[in-house]
Amino acid sequence: MQINATLIVQSAEHRIFKLWPLIVSLLITLCIAVTASLFTIPQIPGWYSALNKPSFNPPNWLFGPVWSALYVMIAIAAYLVYQKRNSSAQYNSARIVYFVQLLLNFLWSAMFFGMHQIWGALVVIVLLLIAIVANIYYFGKYSKVAAGLLVPYLIWVSFASVLNLYIYLLNR
Repeated sequence: MQINATLIVQSAEHRIFKLWPLIVSLLITLCIAVTASLFTIPQIPGWYSALNKPSFNPPNWLFGPVWSALYVMIAIAAYLVYQKRNSSAQYNSARIVYFVQLLLNFLWSAMFFGMHQIWGALVVIVLLLIAIVANIYYFGKYSKVAAGLLVPYLIWVSFASVLNLYIYLLNR
């Protein structure tokens, strides 16, 4: 009986240890989301609502739930790749590209909403698209599921790029 109790405790500790990287991954992406929202949310009722927007602009309430889901999928994708990490240059590249796309994601909010630089934000979002494609490529080397989890992110940012372009054109 003593052995079984020890095995149960060790098994529970092992599960918690495996859960910790997922929690860290979620915290990283959600911290970026929360910080970016500090630029975004205050600008929606004033500056953003006064912009000319194309007819295909989604309602404001849609952005929060979509981005929340995307950030969770980004975090899970990173966790899946982390589970298969190794000391290779390829893994290092995957990790660097992942953090670059997170930085560009954050910078877009700072540029668009924080600085009201629509053209600058368009440049950043194009770089973000490139980084997401690279992220999918590198994550796919470790996990097809992880790469697949980033596809909705790529689609949404592609749509956001077109939206950013039209907002720029309509407000020059």
